[in-house]
Amino acid sequence: MLAALLAGGSYAYLRYRYDQIKKVPVAAEHRVAVGAPFNMLVIGSDSRAGAKPATGYGTVTTVGGQRSDVTMVVHVVPATKKITILSLPQTTLTQMDGRARTQFGEFSKLNAAYNDGATDLVQTIQDNFGIPINHVVQVDFAGFKGAVNALGGIYMDFQYPSKDDFSGLDIPTPGCHLLNGAQALAVVRSQDFEYLKTGQWYQTPLGDLARIRREDSFLKALVDTVKTKLNPLQINAFLGSLPQGIVVDKTFSLSEMINLAESFHSVTPGSIASYTLPTLTGGNVTGYGDVLFVNQPSAQELLVKIFGRELTTPTTPPPNQALTPEPPPAVASSASIASTSQPANAFSSAELDTTPPYDPAPCTP
Repeated sequence: MLAALLAGGSYAYLRYRYDQIKKVPVAAEHRVAVGAPFNMLVIGSDSRAGAKPATGYGTVTTVGGQRSDVTMVVHVVPATKKITILSLPQTTLTQMDGRARTQFGEFSKLNAAYNDGATDLVQTIQDNFGIPINHVVQVDFAGFKGAVNALGGIYMDFQYPSKDDFSGLDIPTPGCHLLNGAQALAVVRSQDFEYLKTGQWYQTPLGDLARIRREDSFLKALVDTVKTKLNPLQINAFLGSLPQGIVVDKTFSLSEMINLAESFHSVTPGSIASYTLPTLTGGNVTGYGDVLFVNQPSAQELLVKIFGRELTTPTTPPPNQALTPEPPPAVASSASIASTSQPANAFSSAELDTTPPYDPAPCTP
């Protein structure tokens, strides 16, 4: 009887917290059967709508609308308890869909598609890359900082004093630092990362692509932190922070969230595979600014490796460097993909997947 009461009370509490989270309709989503592999689009929005002046950096906006600072597709296979994360660089030039096409024209950076909300971004990703999106989670500045603060902060190790004048990052000394919400936000938003070595500040290369690499390090630190939090008061504070700046799609049910948590409670940072969509440097393209172009056939080979038969045929594929839409090439199954030579302006796997010593990494105090 006691066990039943505790179980019932726990469910009622989770229902209460779930009902507090804002839900929005996302018309472009694909429905998927319970227990089948699914793709969750995680959007880190640059909206300051939920931020308050007292919370620190990230409360002032000088532009209207919103863009996706972070765009990740989390591929989940419940049967094998496998998670794969694909990051889509925000400056990748893509074909626009829906209202975004009316606002920005035929082509624009991927993050522009989020200006009017998740539906246009979901449609743009599906139509450009053939990745079916089943659920959406949106996190803005307030939600991100609130969740980190509720956990008591995140530990990350900096080999050198580090800063980014644009994101607000300021780490004056090397070592394992406990980052609060504002500091963690400055890390994952940093595209102009600098570090101090032998008395000189060095700027780091790759911009948004390097930001994605630091974002992956933060996610590993986040997983480490969450797995150590067993204090009921801290768990309550964390769950209570979620409604502040976190939005999910209307079809993402409480039972699905509970099943997901139960299936992956034993996940370790090392078991999560992270990839970045292969791209080419585009430079400053007239009318579009600094952009990246999808690097084919490498991009399609990676998509096939991650999503396999789930992929659909893109209806509006992204443009090549001649600004001509280019359908993806036919590639073999992931088991028989051969390495291909890369253009001179392509980013190597070593640049994208290897953490350099100046980047922060998870640590234990």
